[in-house]
Amino acid sequence: MNVMATPGTAFRAPDKFFIGGEWVAPRSSATLEVVSPVTEETILRYPEASVEDVHLAIAAAREAFDKGPWPRMSPRERAGYLRKVAEHLRGRLDEIARAWTVQVGAPIMITSKLVGQNAQLFDFYADLIDGNAYAFEEERTRPGGGRTRIVKEPVGVCAAITPWNAPMVLLSYKIAAGLAAGCTFVAKPSPETPLEAYILAEAIEAAGLPPGVFNLVPAGREVGDHLIRHPAIDKVAFTGSTPAGRHIAAACAERLTRVSLELGGKSAAILLDDADFTAALPSLMVYTMPITGQVCFALTRILVPESRAQEFTDLYVGAVGNIKVGDPSDPSVHMGPLALGRQLDRVMDYIETGRKEGAKLACGGGRPEGLEKGYFVQPTVFTDVTPEMTIAQEEIFGPVVSIITYADEEDAIAKANDSIYGLNGAIYSADPERAYGVARRIQSGHLSINGNIVDITMPFGGVKQSGLGREGGIEGLDNYVEVKTVNFA
Repeated sequence: MNVMATPGTAFRAPDKFFIGGEWVAPRSSATLEVVSPVTEETILRYPEASVEDVHLAIAAAREAFDKGPWPRMSPRERAGYLRKVAEHLRGRLDEIARAWTVQVGAPIMITSKLVGQNAQLFDFYADLIDGNAYAFEEERTRPGGGRTRIVKEPVGVCAAITPWNAPMVLLSYKIAAGLAAGCTFVAKPSPETPLEAYILAEAIEAAGLPPGVFNLVPAGREVGDHLIRHPAIDKVAFTGSTPAGRHIAAACAERLTRVSLELGGKSAAILLDDADFTAALPSLMVYTMPITGQVCFALTRILVPESRAQEFTDLYVGAVGNIKVGDPSDPSVHMGPLALGRQLDRVMDYIETGRKEGAKLACGGGRPEGLEKGYFVQPTVFTDVTPEMTIAQEEIFGPVVSIITYADEEDAIAKANDSIYGLNGAIYSADPERAYGVARRIQSGHLSINGNIVDITMPFGGVKQSGLGREGGIEGLDNYVEVKTVNFA
């Protein structure tokens, strides 16, 4: 099934679902649509999966896990299939980049650089299980004598539910790791961004994976709720907002279904008093407002020493003023629109709240001149922000950054930890070991020293209300196995 049109033409609407290794017609006439964040016009209509479609997909995944060859293959055999998926994805990098740009408004200069991560994830997990790097079986000797074998087995049938902001890579994190473990999947992408999931389904089909190992059912949130509650689902893997994560966790708790959640963030960048602000600026420009601020790990709070606050503000605000906002398909554009109309309304409401609560608008705060159509907003920076303000506490998911001052190192740590979230963070200092000491005291699942590094070969995830479990790295594979202990008498 060819989801994408040839370069330079409009996208063709997907008209079927991938279930049981086949492209099958929908059971209902319900449709969903994709709206361009640049033109505000509908660019794609496609069928919405019904509860019946989801039942068929779950049954196919259950059959593939309970009776099919996939979980019974050797890890090396599964690795061979994963490498074939990676090969097909590498052949479609331009399509994946364009799909991300057209649906979300992420600049092509960014999407074209990042799309290779999807194939890299499949290659990484193939390499991890092809050999002895990951121990699916381990022999141990009990203290009193006797053998015990620790076995890691696939958790079973998994539901993968992904958001709209980075559709392909957040799906690939889950599917690559879970397939490596021997799991089977029912995938439900965000209704606003289905295209990349169709490309992944085509890659899996082309790679020849057994029927039912991967099933795709694009649907809205009501049908998604039915998916997570289905008794044949053994695990739910979700990336999205913290409120949605709470709902999914509560639903999974009813049956004690395994669940992993990668949720929201309000991450802080701490510039210690000895930091080189000029050296820190390039990474801050990339990671404080990535994809128009619509990334969970964005560093949306910048903590600076009181004695150097004006120095940093002048430097950072000056650089933000040079961000080129416009059509994301233009390779020279740094920042595109927000992805959704409701997201624009949300961001503008937060900006107004910041003003009302006493924060000072250093730049931005409105619509860019000449871009009245589309979900565009100016990159926005607030100063005079105090930790209790709404814009310092809540995830805005837009290009809005708060500069917060601190008195000393203890104050910086306290303010960084004053959040319900704990997903990401960065510490800048002339002394990396001093920065590391601060990092150990920050309540976050992921931190970087003198930059912001998110590497697919390393675990990523949050503490507090930023989630449960880890994606990426060896730990990402651990997410999809159950540990069985077998004792020999």
